[in-house]
Amino acid sequence: MPSSFDNLAPRSRHLLRTLIARHIQDGEPVGSATLARTSGLDVSAATIRNILGDLEELGLLSSPHTSAGRVPTAHGYRVFVDSLVQMHPPGEQDLSRLRSELPSGAGTQALLGSASELLSAMSHFVGVVSAPRRGQFAFRQIDFVALDAHRVLAIVVFADNEVQNRVIEARRPWEPGELEQVANYLNAHFAGVPLAQIRRRLLHELRDTRSEMEQLLAHSIELAEQALEPPADDMLVAGQTRLMGVQDLTDLERLRELFELFSSKREILQLLERTIQAPGVRIFIGEETGVVPLKGMSLVTAPYTADGQVLGVLGVIGPKRMAYDRMIPLVQATAEVLGAAFSPGSVNSVPRSA
Repeated sequence: MPSSFDNLAPRSRHLLRTLIARHIQDGEPVGSATLARTSGLDVSAATIRNILGDLEELGLLSSPHTSAGRVPTAHGYRVFVDSLVQMHPPGEQDLSRLRSELPSGAGTQALLGSASELLSAMSHFVGVVSAPRRGQFAFRQIDFVALDAHRVLAIVVFADNEVQNRVIEARRPWEPGELEQVANYLNAHFAGVPLAQIRRRLLHELRDTRSEMEQLLAHSIELAEQALEPPADDMLVAGQTRLMGVQDLTDLERLRELFELFSSKREILQLLERTIQAPGVRIFIGEETGVVPLKGMSLVTAPYTADGQVLGVLGVIGPKRMAYDRMIPLVQATAEVLGAAFSPGSVNSVPRSA
């Protein structure tokens, strides 16, 4: 944070906080006369005008050409978020809604879809959730069914209750007995093992095995490589159309760029990945995102974890003029409840209202 802000008098900080909070509330430039009435300070409008001029010189405020009032800059929002905002955590009603719609034991896709929808509904902006890497999960049971001479259906039940059906392109015809033997071997030796470790362990056992086991292990590797291959990372997005009602987003070209961004997902997913190892909430304001269509937007993110392991990241995308005092605690609470849903025993990780 710049030293110029550190040296600001308490009165200047108070006026900066009051101005930004007022602008977030109504979206209009804020003038000295308004601050004289609403700031609670016993100072004249002229004195306030001088202080606002100083804040503008520091790059915290700007003056729109068509107005005598001032609005926060991206730097002003950054100072507000880092040092001035007073948080308002979700109330018990909102927390109850999160818990009821993100229940423990639900399937992964259902939880992620509900989380993105909840973030959008409760923020009135866009909710995003990156999916866990499937390689972090373990399977509970696997079965194989021959579809024809060249295709095998793999039915995988994961430990998180998700079921995936995957068609494997076979190099040769498989007999039902062979498929049953491979499934029994994988279920007996690798159920509960994270997918990312299974191939490595199979290869290790193949090197050390007796000759009579070699064929079974080779068959297991051939089928497991395709059946248990982690799919590409993805994310769920909800509420894009809510941006059409945002006062700050009336430019149709900007909206088109944003919708294209949400449709492709790649740049937003990369942005979320940048935050996955950072604990707690992170806020990107304007150009801090590094994504051109988001230069007038803000992104509030938090990782969600289960059993001490980071699974993914969720967040809210909206205009820079968003209620950070509500968005930051909302994102944090949603991340905690979603993480608790993936860890049914972690009851204590579910947040309580303040």
